[in-house]
Amino acid sequence: MSLYTTPLQSAYLLAWVYALLLWSRGYREERLSDGLLGWVLFFLGQEIQDYTLGFAGINFLWEELNGFPRGIGLLLPPALYLYLRAQTNRHFKLSLKHLWYLVPWGSFFLIELFIFLRGPYAVQAFQASPFLEPYQIIATIIGWGVYGYFFWLAINWYRRYRSWTATEFSDPDSIRFTWFRNVVFFMLAGIVFKEAMNGVDFFLDLDFYQDWWWNLALVGIIYYVGIWGYAQPQPAHVYFEAAVPLPDEEVPQAASEPVPAAAIHPDTRRLTQYMERERPYLDPGLTLAGLAQRVGMPAPELSARINGDLGQNFNDFVNQYRVEAFQRKARQPDKQALTFLAIALDCGFNSKATFNRAFHKHTGMSPREWLTQAKAAE
Repeated sequence: MSLYTTPLQSAYLLAWVYALLLWSRGYREERLSDGLLGWVLFFLGQEIQDYTLGFAGINFLWEELNGFPRGIGLLLPPALYLYLRAQTNRHFKLSLKHLWYLVPWGSFFLIELFIFLRGPYAVQAFQASPFLEPYQIIATIIGWGVYGYFFWLAINWYRRYRSWTATEFSDPDSIRFTWFRNVVFFMLAGIVFKEAMNGVDFFLDLDFYQDWWWNLALVGIIYYVGIWGYAQPQPAHVYFEAAVPLPDEEVPQAASEPVPAAAIHPDTRRLTQYMERERPYLDPGLTLAGLAQRVGMPAPELSARINGDLGQNFNDFVNQYRVEAFQRKARQPDKQALTFLAIALDCGFNSKATFNRAFHKHTGMSPREWLTQAKAAE
């Protein structure tokens, strides 16, 4: 073991272990997203394979398999994007059209496989030919394009998904997959670092022991994706499709102010009366579809009533009732011994962060500031 081998070998092993765990869980629970995340980890592990085996003194990749097309970096971006699609929509299925995502990788694989199958002399001739450098430049440019395109797709999809959760769930924090956004940004930073190291290598001609730092960055990404990815909540009822407009399309905005009482639709009155009477907001898992079923109203119509007549999205609409319930309970004498969090959980919130954010949004102050003012006004 050494500074070079220990982090690489541990990450290589971790990538395999978590890939197998994810494939197994995905098969058992029929969850496509787990299977795809397993492939993401497998591809990340293969990215550090050359250095991992090289530092361990295992050289068959450069001897018996010299020239064999083992680079699979171009498969990583589409795998990440498809994982996001599957994780945000349990109905998502792979189809033949997704095979187009494999074309860039497949093209280079077939070219290099053809050369490899012609024998060692053909491989050595190609590696010594003047065509190698232009080939590598083209491969690098296409690689940048693939990473940029699929990361752009993933970030846009993620942004639309985040917007959608606020219209469908009363507590979207647990299903926002913030960690995925972090993965994309970490990988973009890693790619920039890799290209910087390639630039240094070009001018200084670094040896095998000096140009491995990009692999160390990948070690951190593998640990993050493996541990956090496997531990992510697996919601059973998330079915997002890109029904909301693209970022550059015009997005209808909710009314800035509520509609005057005289103009409120009868269904909106029925909704607010139901909220006050039955208090469905006390259910932390309340969704737009669930509330629509309780009220006896189609979900799109319910959303239109909340957005149009009340000037809110679904998340803010439900949390307003929860905040008001907290304000009532926090001033009750028999609740004085309870913490703010205990009262908030009793009012339908399911985390301290969600409660604090919602309370500040609806009141403009923290719960403690509000309670101090409320007691002073009594």
